[in-house]
Amino acid sequence: MTSNYFRISREPRYSLTFALPLLVTYEVLAFSLSGSEFVGVRSGADVLLKSLFVALGGRLGLVTFGALLVAVGAYLAWRNRGAGRLQRAVFVFMAAESALYAACFGVVTGTLTRLVLPGLALVANGPNLLIQLGSSWGLPTQLMISLGAGIYEELLFRVLLVSGLAWLARVAFARSRTFANVFAVILGALIFSSFHYIGPYGDRLELGSFTFRAIAGVLFSGLYVVRGFGITAWTHALYDVLLAVSA
Repeated sequence: MTSNYFRISREPRYSLTFALPLLVTYEVLAFSLSGSEFVGVRSGADVLLKSLFVALGGRLGLVTFGALLVAVGAYLAWRNRGAGRLQRAVFVFMAAESALYAACFGVVTGTLTRLVLPGLALVANGPNLLIQLGSSWGLPTQLMISLGAGIYEELLFRVLLVSGLAWLARVAFARSRTFANVFAVILGALIFSSFHYIGPYGDRLELGSFTFRAIAGVLFSGLYVVRGFGITAWTHALYDVLLAVSA
């Protein structure tokens, strides 16, 4: 199993199953803290993804979004049904791998940011740049948003955006897979960073924070291309949780 771990852990049946508890935990926390499925503070990517469905159908639109999300995930996992039974050890390794990446993520991103912008003052594990939450928000809300960033930002910016940009580069521009992936990772990272400065909860635009987030976007996108959605989502969520509890 160990020799095949890096291959099979990227399969949709493992990747999506691994990400499912993250989705469920976030939605339960968001509902319990807001008292409604679409009112109150939630992950920005969550709101963005669901807004169209809400505009078209209100609460029924939310149900439709949830059903569509589950149906697509179930179909992708079902396509691998002939690959044998799920192995518990694979999920254990995936959890350990995600935790390791999350523990190292701030140091690596901060170091790369200093190399790009020499003299920039970053604090320890890097400033709380990915989730600069309002001072009035309690720890449960911060944790909820951290989990939501892991599941919905990765769904929006990696699964949809990076995959879409890579497909565009390969098909529309007739580029190689390697070029397409590099193009998608870089452009997707710039869009990912810009997203954090939009809307009522957006941060003040600063070169240091934008660069830090852009580099973080490159790392998350690269991780998604190499290791798949599940590990990337958990790495992002765990990193944001570490920032929340250490703030």
